[in-house]
Amino acid sequence: MPPVDAPTLSDAGRAVAYLEEISPEMRGCAILSGGGEVLAASGDDSDRWGEAGRDLVAAADAAGGEPVAHAHVATGDGEAFCVREGGLTAVAVSDRFTLASLMLFDMRNTLRQLAAAGVA
Repeated sequence: MPPVDAPTLSDAGRAVAYLEEISPEMRGCAILSGGGEVLAASGDDSDRWGEAGRDLVAAADAAGGEPVAHAHVATGDGEAFCVREGGLTAVAVSDRFTLASLMLFDMRNTLRQLAAAGVA
């Protein structure tokens, strides 16, 4: 079996497209700056992603009493994820029963590549 070549991610828009491509169960995602500004998002409504993403991160932080590195929330309708890495935050929504460990790994790896490319 030949090795898989993952693309080098140098901008947030490409990162969102990559996450959507490798995660068919993902309904959408966004990349946020450290200050909560939307750098790229699925669809056309980045304001909505920004608000929802900041709310998810704030709720996860409040639940633990300190900033979280990642969070995963599952409901009857789907699942929500957030990951912080390298001064960036990724938020995503997926179908139910998504393999959470793989989703979190893919999100974290994507943020590491963006941080290494100097995206902030």
